[in-house]
This record gives sequence, C-alpha cells and structure tokens, in this order.
Amino acid sequence: MENRKNLPSKSDEKRTKDTEIIEIHGNLDNAPRKAPQKSRIAVRVSTVTFIGNIILFVFKLIAGVRSKSSALISDSIHTASDVLTTLMVIIGVKISEKRADRDHQYGHERIEPVISTILATVLIIVALGIGKSGAENIINFARGVPFEINIGFWTFAVTVASIVFKEIMFHYTRFAAKKISSSAMLADAWHHRSDALSSVAVLIGIAGAKWFDFPVLDPIMSIFVCIIIIKVGVQIYIGAVNQLIDKSAGEDEVQRIIYFVSAVNGVKRIDLIRTRVHADRLYVDVEISVDPSLSVGEAHTIAELVHGNVEEAFPDIKHCMVHVNPYSE
Repeated sequence: MENRKNLPSKSDEKRTKDTEIIEIHGNLDNAPRKAPQKSRIAVRVSTVTFIGNIILFVFKLIAGVRSKSSALISDSIHTASDVLTTLMVIIGVKISEKRADRDHQYGHERIEPVISTILATVLIIVALGIGKSGAENIINFARGVPFEINIGFWTFAVTVASIVFKEIMFHYTRFAAKKISSSAMLADAWHHRSDALSSVAVLIGIAGAKWFDFPVLDPIMSIFVCIIIIKVGVQIYIGAVNQLIDKSAGEDEVQRIIYFVSAVNGVKRIDLIRTRVHADRLYVDVEISVDPSLSVGEAHTIAELVHGNVEEAFPDIKHCMVHVNPYSE
C-alpha cells in the first residue's frame, strides 16, 4: 500500500496536468530546498571566483612567459580552466533547481553530478597536458638542450598570491557548496584547492631554479602538479558517478531512517528498506508489516505516519515510498 501522496486527490482535478503528475508521484519536491536562494548563492560565489580567476590567469601567464617557467605557464592554464568550470557550475545549479515537470517527473537534480563529471574530465585533460609539457622539458634537459629560466620578484609574488587566493576561494566555495548541497560547486571548490597545491609546487620549482641552480626542478614540479590534478579529478569523477548510479545511502543514515520508521506506533516489523542517492537528494523505499486485522484505512494511516516521520526528520530525502504488508510470524 502506498501513502496518499501517491494517489490523486479530488483537488488534483482542478490543477494543471504538470501539477497533477507531481502530486501523483508523491510531491517529489517535498523538502524545503529554497531553490531561488540556492541559485543566488551559487551565482554570487561563482561571480567572485570567475573575476578572480581571470585576473589571476593574466598575471600568471605574463609572469610565466617572462620568467620562462614551464611550471608557472602550466599553472596559468590550470587557472584558465577554472574560468570554464565556474561557468558550468552556474549553468548546472540553474538547471538543477527547476521543479519536476511532465518530461522530468523526478526533477532535474542529477544535472549537477553530470556537470561534476564534465569538470573532472576537464581537470584530467588539463593535467595530462601539463604533464606532457613537463616531461618534454625534462627529456630535453637530459639530452643537453639548454634550459633557460629567468626568475624575478614578480614571479614569486604572483605565485604566492595565487596560493593565498586559491586557498581562500577553496574554503569560500566549499562552505557555500555545503550550505546549498551542490555537488557541482563542491567539485569546483576542490578545483580551487588543486590549483593552490599546484601553485605550491610551482613555488618549489622556481625556488630550486633560482637559488639552487637546478632549473630542471621547474618541469619536475609540473609533473607533480599533473599528478595532484589527476588525483582530484578522479575523486570528483567517482563521487559524481555514485550520484548517478543509484548508490545506496551510508549505513549510519540507513540505521537512523530505520529508527524513525520503527518509532511509529503500529509498525510491527520493517520487512525491507532500500535507499538510493539522487544527486544531492535521497529516495527511500520501505516495506512495513502491520496488524493484519486492521482495516485498509487504518493501515494506510500508519503508512502516512511513517512517510511523514521520515521526510520530516530527513529534509534531504526527496521521497519516502511506504508499502504495507500484513504481519505474520
């Protein structure tokens, strides 16, 4: 037996067809998501990082070209990719906040992990390009090809500024991502962190070239930057894919859901509980056993209580489907 949210009521006849679909499928936009606020926060944060990345890219590129630092030039390309990914985040959040409609009856939230997989792919491609450039410079150095690098004050200043700015952007974006439960924005935050770490590697490389007369350390650090970015990209990709393939909730969260289901008076036993991650939301299917002597209406009331209890306790649960079985030993 399903709860009443899965059945059309008399008031449904006066609503539009799109609204009817949403009601029949269980008010799939159940939780108070505050979509307009989510969009405003995402746009505000992304605008700040977008402008900052453009400025940072220009200074890094100029400093890298003037100093002939392959690591810094590679790092500037990494920053340029941040500009693209930030635009993708804005688009993803805008689409994901749309309500369920006739063609997308379970909503649009999954666009965010789709965007995250694209971000991860961009990161990995950028990383491979950086690694290729660094490897070529190392091979040329080993062959005796003259390796020129001209490190000055501005090279150090731009690199240090990049580390500070990117670390601030990481914490700023991650805080906002957690506040609005945005996987795409969280992926973008880790993109900032990878940029900060790559700038640290660049600083080590140019310091080795400047003070230890070891210019090949610069392209070696490019390889290190490549590895860092690939690692972050793979982690983002795995996380996003898990949100797309109906991965179940963690065991701790499942046990908490079981607690709230069991707390409803009239539930004799939980026969089955299944969960699946839907982007940053969660679907729950639960089968309960009730006294077989109860009327259909009484059993239905218990199912409604379970439904309400679970969705009220877990705002991120998009829908809890309840099926009722007659209790038997």
